[in-house]
Amino acid sequence: IYARMAQDATAITINHVRLDENDRFDAVLDSGLNSCLNLSANKDQTGRALRYDIYLSLLDEGVIAIVPVDIDEDPVTGETEIRSMRVGKVKEWYPGDVRVELYNDRTGQKEEVILPKERAAIVENPFYSVMNEPNSTVQRLISKLRIMDAVDEQAGSGKLDLIIQLPYTVKSPARKEQAQERRKTLEEQLAGSRYGIGYIDATEHITQLNRSLENNLLKSIEYLTNMAYSQLGLTPEIMNGTADDTVMTNYENRVIEPLVAAVVDELKRKFLSREDLKAKQSIMYFRDPFKLAPVSMVAEMADKFTRNEIMTSNEFRQIIGMKPSKDPKADQLLN
Repeated sequence: IYARMAQDATAITINHVRLDENDRFDAVLDSGLNSCLNLSANKDQTGRALRYDIYLSLLDEGVIAIVPVDIDEDPVTGETEIRSMRVGKVKEWYPGDVRVELYNDRTGQKEEVILPKERAAIVENPFYSVMNEPNSTVQRLISKLRIMDAVDEQAGSGKLDLIIQLPYTVKSPARKEQAQERRKTLEEQLAGSRYGIGYIDATEHITQLNRSLENNLLKSIEYLTNMAYSQLGLTPEIMNGTADDTVMTNYENRVIEPLVAAVVDELKRKFLSREDLKAKQSIMYFRDPFKLAPVSMVAEMADKFTRNEIMTSNEFRQIIGMKPSKDPKADQLLN
């Protein structure tokens, strides 16, 4: 579930942009922040790998810190440029600071550093109450799966789990010692035999304990899985890739959009100064609406978008992977 949600959220592009006078998207800025989010985040991760790391860690941990590691500062203007970023795990909270576990690519070790809260983008999972609370549905499901794994491991451990009923009472120390000797003899028979065959006396009886017992573990796991799906807005069709466009649109709007918006809002709040906001800078996310459309629908969309002068021919050629046309009309909004 975490991997599916993180992959779908990573497919949404995040850009450092400039807005026009009406606060509409105007152009993508060639900045260090935009390069970290799309090209190279650090010496180990691309921009897409960083975004995947952000969402996967956010879903797994509940709260993460996105920390700028290398920063260039202009001594004249005082403006800063982010050169590399990493995702850190929040270990401890203070009134104005946080202790973050961060990977140091100089030493190759994870280190804990104390940072002011305004220096790091601290993002909380919007589904924290469903996924990360100690008694949340997903945590209960994880606990049940852990129990089932333990039961399976115990069942497949190779132990026989036998009780031998001896033809005498085992109360005195001498009888207990005799019983221990009898058990040891039977163990040696079974361990030393090629096919695991042993023998017992005609007066002895054996009871085997490792027969399968009926329990509600699998039923409760199925119940918790369905509840987690419903609380997160997921369906089995989304997980196996057979969902139609209506289901996927609902999933994108109710599950993926809150995740991406939580990250983008915090990046904008922490990494854009008041002067940047006054200069009409912003951070925006863009979803490709053509990814889920079949070829027949793309052809119809191309007709409507170009005929209504919403997109040029060359813009649509880029979407379907064709080279732009040299015809000047292909770059004009024409009916």
